[in-house]
Amino acid sequence: MKVTLIYPGITECGFNSLKGNEGSWMNHGLAILSSALKNKGHEVNLIDLRRVTGWKHFRQVVKDDAGEVVGITMMSVDYNAAVTAAEIVKEIKPVTKIFVGGPHPSICPEDLEDLQCIDYVVKGEGEVTFPKLVDDLVNGENPPKVVDGYRLEDLDECPWADRDLFSCPEAPFVPFLKAPFVTLIAGRGCQYNCNYCQPAERMMFGRKVRRRSVTNVVDELKRLYERYKFKSFMIHDDCLTEDREWVMEFCRQYQAEGFTQPFVAQSRADILCKNRDMVEALCQAGLRLFIIGFESGSDRVLKFLRKGCTRRQNLEAAQICRELGIKVWANYMLGLPTETNEEVLETLSMLEQIKPYHCSPAFYTPHPGSDLFEMGKEMDIHLITTHKSYRRNTYEPKIKGPDYKFLADVLAKSIALSDQTDPDLSPVQRLKIKCKAAAAKWPPLYRFLKYIRRKFVL
Repeated sequence: MKVTLIYPGITECGFNSLKGNEGSWMNHGLAILSSALKNKGHEVNLIDLRRVTGWKHFRQVVKDDAGEVVGITMMSVDYNAAVTAAEIVKEIKPVTKIFVGGPHPSICPEDLEDLQCIDYVVKGEGEVTFPKLVDDLVNGENPPKVVDGYRLEDLDECPWADRDLFSCPEAPFVPFLKAPFVTLIAGRGCQYNCNYCQPAERMMFGRKVRRRSVTNVVDELKRLYERYKFKSFMIHDDCLTEDREWVMEFCRQYQAEGFTQPFVAQSRADILCKNRDMVEALCQAGLRLFIIGFESGSDRVLKFLRKGCTRRQNLEAAQICRELGIKVWANYMLGLPTETNEEVLETLSMLEQIKPYHCSPAFYTPHPGSDLFEMGKEMDIHLITTHKSYRRNTYEPKIKGPDYKFLADVLAKSIALSDQTDPDLSPVQRLKIKCKAAAAKWPPLYRFLKYIRRKFVL
């Protein structure tokens, strides 16, 4: 069969938005599905909503190119775009069978079961289950509407992502990482229990963290170098460093193969504090940026979030990175449930000490499937009325309680703490920091600057 995969990720960047920034990144879930489908002999094509100019253009593409089966990935934030795409496909090609999968269908399948535009909902992982369901259709079978995806225990059995599916090259998101740039995923799941995330992650991937073998990952990097001669890359795993032995073996094999390309990974403060030698090994291998979820500078709030880290560890981890020359990308939240203004200022004072390479704030956003989301429902504090507001942004109130005018002031001060003296910051990057800090106090201007960024790739 001809299978058309649809990527609906336009809530943040909009239509016609593939212009060379981080919006160019491919969706690994769809790319792996493409490989799995092709391995079964199916023809696969992609409709990336970031490549079309609007719904009128999308209709024409569907008319010309949509196959007998359509698979749509769906995060909560892209629910509206995904459902609209499904409705249009059904309108133009009523006999087409439409599958949806991804985080939102896995966590909230009840939101989709009764929609006439959707034929099947796949929960969890799909690289085994989705091709089998397509085969069932070929054989005249009729699967149930909601299907649990089969979970591969050995991720080395999973095919590598089909990078030809997304024809736009991925682009680095910081100036010191050079193109060609690629991204990859080494593992699935997270062993930690933060209440703003869990148990949603476990609904998707199970309780056990599974990771591809080091050899499998390094072999893919070798293939990617043969094809693209990449000069930098990012490993997308939520927390690459939770398996110390894996990391140390990766550093050994990566260097043994002669790789020197710089890369980016994500970690937690407590792990870095307890494993300085592992951080040193990563730095020697080429790690140049750690994305760290500090979240808050208040020990009371960190405990409330079940984060498992302390303010002291946040500061110590940042200091270790600074001493080793690893830049810090700081993720943190403002406006959390139960958080006081004094505790918000603790986050600001922590960032003043860390002085990250880049400050990446968000107003706390309740996400379906998390314990904190359920707590917010019970407290009746949610202000989100449309799926697009599940964006990780800082220009709209998310819950009742926080003083968002006060938060806007703290937000502006925190953004300005990005290390603008860093020699790797380009003049454009320094200008962006100043503009974001100035605009943070006035949400309409903030949204306008994001629009300008999308249009002109600042």
